Amino acid sequence: MRFKDEDWEKEIRKEPFASSPFQDQHKQNVLRQVEWIKTGEKHVNDAPDHKQKQHTMKRNRRSVRSSPRKVVVVTTVAAVAAAAILWNGQVLEPIVEKVYPVSALQLSEDPSMNLLTNKMKRIVAITMRDYLGKQLLITKVKHMPISGRVYLEAGSERDGEYAFIWLDAGTGDLREVEMRTEMPGNELEHRFLRQVPGLLKEINSDPTLKPISARRYVKMKQGQEKPVWFTTLFLENGKGSGSIEWTRDEAVSVSGTVSTDTVSKDLITNARSSIEALSGEPAPALKSVTFTQNDKQLEETTDLYFGDRYVVSRVGGRFSNEYTVMDFQRGVPDFVTIEDHEQYIEKLLTLDEKIIRQNAAPIIQKMFGIDLDHYKLERDPNTPGMATFRSAETKIYNTFKVRYEDDARITMITRIDL
Repeated sequence: MRFKDEDWEKEIRKEPFASSPFQDQHKQNVLRQVEWIKTGEKHVNDAPDHKQKQHTMKRNRRSVRSSPRKVVVVTTVAAVAAAAILWNGQVLEPIVEKVYPVSALQLSEDPSMNLLTNKMKRIVAITMRDYLGKQLLITKVKHMPISGRVYLEAGSERDGEYAFIWLDAGTGDLREVEMRTEMPGNELEHRFLRQVPGLLKEINSDPTLKPISARRYVKMKQGQEKPVWFTTLFLENGKGSGSIEWTRDEAVSVSGTVSTDTVSKDLITNARSSIEALSGEPAPALKSVTFTQNDKQLEETTDLYFGDRYVVSRVGGRFSNEYTVMDFQRGVPDFVTIEDHEQYIEKLLTLDEKIIRQNAAPIIQKMFGIDLDHYKLERDPNTPGMATFRSAETKIYNTFKVRYEDDARITMITRIDL
């Protein structure tokens, strides 16, 4: 799912505009400016009288001698104006930040800000600019003499936007990073947004899905040379929804609503039967279908949503296949107190295994035609309400994961084939 740049986009990514957004509108503005320059040159070259040309050159030289400051000022203003016209104001700030990145840094009035050297400020500003995509207010700086580091915090973890950065106290170099931010979808960098229609088309989803929101997570551990950033964009319109995930600048997962025509009739029929086996009631109408291509996990997922309560998922992967039927409107009670919640968890953990087996066995038999007599039941105390049926025979390579409520009602079954 690597998105290819056009030749003109590759060219504009060179210095000094490497970090700047460049859209087709900008391309057209550049072409108009080039055409305007060519037109001006043509008028000069088309001057018919050689003597008149010499006279004009002499007059221009006299004008330059008489007011050199005026020419410099006019040239500077014209250059800035041309840049504003060409880039529509979008590249001026990145250029300033590129030359002097500390200018965009946001420091609180806390006295601990004095612990940051000029090199540290520059590295922090560049790190937030290039990887997080925005500058967060630095609220705390702390010297850690034992580890030889300077630690700083920016933003607020409670608000979902934060940066934790560790620097070498001696050299000022970056050591570790953990950052997160959220933003409206249309504020995501253009290099991501321009990929959206093409990536959605690749999975037969609606290319007109609009960016709604985006989030980014940045991580760098001790020993790594550069941070790694993960970006997720959520999409939606009146017809459907979707999402795209990037690791660094490469799309690794694309998801979107697709037409029911893209799904086999056998899958839809089996899905209805699975819902009826789980619920004991007729399956509601098929409402929507979502397809996900995940290159990171090397798998493809089809989710079929029936009514407002049930989803059937089929996952085809390189290493395993999964099939899940789930009631996502499960009847979890509302807890008034912490004690009520603890009692509910205790019921899940101590529920008799025989009852779980008795309730799950007929559903699995009806869905897959498999008898659980030769499967042993396993439960993990860290996942209350979940049970795994694993075959005691080494020749059988499938398992069943079951989710149950405190009354032993089964609300999800997943078959995993290795």
